[in-house]
Amino acid sequence: MSSFFDSYKKNIYGILLIFIASLLTSFGQMFWKLSYQNSKYLVFIGFICYGLGALLMIVAFKHGSFSVLHPMLSLSYIFAIFLGIIVIKETVDFIKLLGILFIMSGVVLIGGGDN
Repeated sequence: MSSFFDSYKKNIYGILLIFIASLLTSFGQMFWKLSYQNSKYLVFIGFICYGLGALLMIVAFKHGSFSVLHPMLSLSYIFAIFLGIIVIKETVDFIKLLGILFIMSGVVLIGGGDN
């Protein structure tokens, strides 16, 4: 169990950057979705968010194990669901909630799985 927490300590900076990168890429994709009314500004904002997220991913990979950090990009799926609920007023059914639970469980287990 000690090695589980040691993995988090070893990769904490990279994990935080990947978390922010996932959030930014989700925002970028949401802005692209909202730009369906031909709003060039939202497309541009989406590219900025997505680009910043991509740059943060590059930096994050320098501060942690690739095998730990890359799977954590799946957090963007969770962020996308919550942005869909809050901003676009989408509904969430039981299957999506179950999917969120599985993704979060996987992220926690992978984050502590670095040798």
